[in-house]
Amino acid sequence: MAKKVVPEEARRRRRPTRQGAVLSESLIVQTALRVLREHGSGGLTARRLGAALGADPSTLYRYFAGMDDLARAIGNELMGRALEGWEAAGDWRADLRALGLAVHSSYLAHPQAAVLTASRVSGRPREIAVDETVLGILRGRGLSDRAAVRFYHAFIDLALAFAALDAGALALPEEARGADEDMWDSIYARLPARTHPNIAATAPLLAARMPHSAYPVLLDTLLDRIAAEPATARPGG
Repeated sequence: MAKKVVPEEARRRRRPTRQGAVLSESLIVQTALRVLREHGSGGLTARRLGAALGADPSTLYRYFAGMDDLARAIGNELMGRALEGWEAAGDWRADLRALGLAVHSSYLAHPQAAVLTASRVSGRPREIAVDETVLGILRGRGLSDRAAVRFYHAFIDLALAFAALDAGALALPEEARGADEDMWDSIYARLPARTHPNIAATAPLLAARMPHSAYPVLLDTLLDRIAAEPATARPGG
């Protein structure tokens, strides 16, 4: 059974940790990102996080109901960072494209955290702010509410799906990731045209393209589809 989280006003009265820091949700999340970077998505434990903070592991439960609650807070942080570096320019397509790339980049900056959180819904303020922004852009484009929700779903799932996929590769040990990328030259490029004519014909292009994310291409495809959707009068949908 999850422990009760201590209210914010009660947390502020706590003494500094052994490292001289005053604990806060933000500090715990930032430290968790560092632990994930050093130990991977499977290495984030209350004991290890407590040691990194210089605090008893049980102290974490004053701020989070459990490690799953912390994972949601980490996802919320990554979403919030995407919105921090984004500014609306007033063109729906440019704005949506820039925001999608910002979400993707925010997660890839912390691949181990992305593997842990990309499939989660945090329900926290910074994630909600991203959702509100995306829906606002789509509704501002003149889409019906039904269409706006449909394309919001596609937009956010596409960004997070590719964040998880691309982060999974980045989270691999460098040697393993290099070996995977080398397959396009060491295996695919050597397949004979007699048995694999299509791969043989495109091998140099595959080797140049496949180590990179396909997310921008798919994002542009989605934006093309949104552009083709007819506008509708409000309210309705």
